[in-house]
Amino acid sequence: MSEFSLSSPDFEEGGEIPKKFGYKHGNMRPEINFHNFPENAIYSVLIMDDPDAMSAVGKVWVHWLMCRSIAIDEEDSLPLLIGKNDFGEIGYGGPAPPDKRHTYIFKAYAVDTDLDLKIGYSKQELEDAMKGHIIAEAKLTGTFAP
Repeated sequence: MSEFSLSSPDFEEGGEIPKKFGYKHGNMRPEINFHNFPENAIYSVLIMDDPDAMSAVGKVWVHWLMCRSIAIDEEDSLPLLIGKNDFGEIGYGGPAPPDKRHTYIFKAYAVDTDLDLKIGYSKQELEDAMKGHIIAEAKLTGTFAP
């Protein structure tokens, strides 16, 4: 079986993320595709953050938190839980580097337990819920300049 991985039709690994996905330029969400997701996982998790923000704002900036149950509910949909980004909003907040080109990391996790989270959870709450239950992980990077 191939290894769990991520890709996007919107940008190449390590490549430039198009402006329309930037926070101040349309704030559209890029499409992120999961490949070879483990069959024994119960949740998929996606975290997008900006470690380069540490030099500008003193912390890793969280742009997107999303987790989805793999189990289909009564309405034949996959329940989706969205967390709060560091813009103070629930949902996606695109790249917005304050100083120079930054690298953005999309990290995906396959988790083998139910994540007991409420909409608007923090990155710390998500990481605490996943602790000891991550069975696979993958990442995709892209860059964005102001």
